[in-house]
Amino acid sequence: MATTHLISVEEYLRTTYRPDVDYVDGEIQERNLGELDHGTIQGAFMFYLGPRRREWNIRAVTELRVQVKEERFRVPDVCILDADAPKEQIIYHPPLVCIEVLSPSDTIYGMRQRVRDYVEMGVRQVWIVDPKDRTAIVCEGNSMVEQTDGTLKLPGTKIEVPLADLFSVLDE
Repeated sequence: MATTHLISVEEYLRTTYRPDVDYVDGEIQERNLGELDHGTIQGAFMFYLGPRRREWNIRAVTELRVQVKEERFRVPDVCILDADAPKEQIIYHPPLVCIEVLSPSDTIYGMRQRVRDYVEMGVRQVWIVDPKDRTAIVCEGNSMVEQTDGTLKLPGTKIEVPLADLFSVLDE
């Protein structure tokens, strides 16, 4: 039987991982990334959001630690933060949106756990983007709605990301 080595929050926070990892109730959990389509979509979000940051009053960041619970840190692929929120090296205030780009080895169970953590923290929406199927799932509260076209929108804000623009980079 395999044993799990638990570490403290303090040890997690003072340790550098490459790539960074999630910390869940004392356990280190590796994240799935490193493939071309994953990185391409992550970059497409940054290129799309960056020029709009002042108009939309946002900050967009990649792979930043977010403390979702006292003993739990997640590292979303992209976070959209309110520009008026405190500037934190580790995010303790809920982002507006957390974006997860699926990798082939991601599981439904694992993604549901991540979404639940973000929602319970107070994140307004979680966008799960699948580069293979060119779809997105918008998670808000207890609902998950798949979109195959149209625009990802955060109600009450100017944030809008057309899926066609996002996925077009995969054809370049």
